[in-house]
Amino acid sequence: MSMDLNFWKYKEGAVHDDGRVYERACCDGERMEELEGLPIKEILKKVASVFFDWTALSDSQYEKEGRGSFEIFTTPQIVRFDCYGMQEKDMNLLVDILIDFGCPLYDPQISERFDGWTDR
Repeated sequence: MSMDLNFWKYKEGAVHDDGRVYERACCDGERMEELEGLPIKEILKKVASVFFDWTALSDSQYEKEGRGSFEIFTTPQIVRFDCYGMQEKDMNLLVDILIDFGCPLYDPQISERFDGWTDR
């Protein structure tokens, strides 16, 4: 089973249009005025430290026998994890990393952004 997990942060006062941001920023890699820039290098370092016991095939690809794999796609404004055969607890670790950077999860499988804890 594959699943993608998507993260971004809106600028203060920006209109929230999650589906549009997903399609344009997360899928097409487009830069969007309503999104904040993210500290991508810091985020990637945190992923590497949390998944230290996984095999890093590159800076953006990780796998572990029996636990699946994931690829990371980034732009200066978004982070997307494409997860393959991963356990829920490992995907939750990815979610927790991005929450620490103020970025809630958008799940395109159900078209929902879990941002109730943010100042919308």
